[in-house]
Amino acid sequence: MNTFAMKNWEENIVSGTDGGPRVAYAHATLAYRGLIEGESIVDYLLYYAGEGYDGDGTTAPGFERVEGSVDGRKGSFVIKHDTGFDAKGISSTFTVVEGSGTGELAGITGTGTTAGVLGEPTMSYTFDYSL
Repeated sequence: MNTFAMKNWEENIVSGTDGGPRVAYAHATLAYRGLIEGESIVDYLLYYAGEGYDGDGTTAPGFERVEGSVDGRKGSFVIKHDTGFDAKGISSTFTVVEGSGTGELAGITGTGTTAGVLGEPTMSYTFDYSL
């Protein structure tokens, strides 16, 4: 099974006020298991319409640099996310950024998805790639 866990999440308001319409920046560290083995750093730009807003209907863009291995091949690569979130959880689609692969992952291309329930220790992912 392909899973990842959030090791940390730091979120700060970029503009606006807590409880009102605002833009926030989030920086997180993730640990991957399964097809991808390793850790990553991800940065998101988030939008909140105001108090009580649960994110439904918007997506947050983000970039994530994964370092470790894919199917036993070592290196790193960057993925671009479009992540949706609401009171129930998160889901995203992502694409490997062309030319971002290093080491044995040089030339990697691919797409995937993530999904999970807020508060659970791990979330799942899919990843279809080619080298």
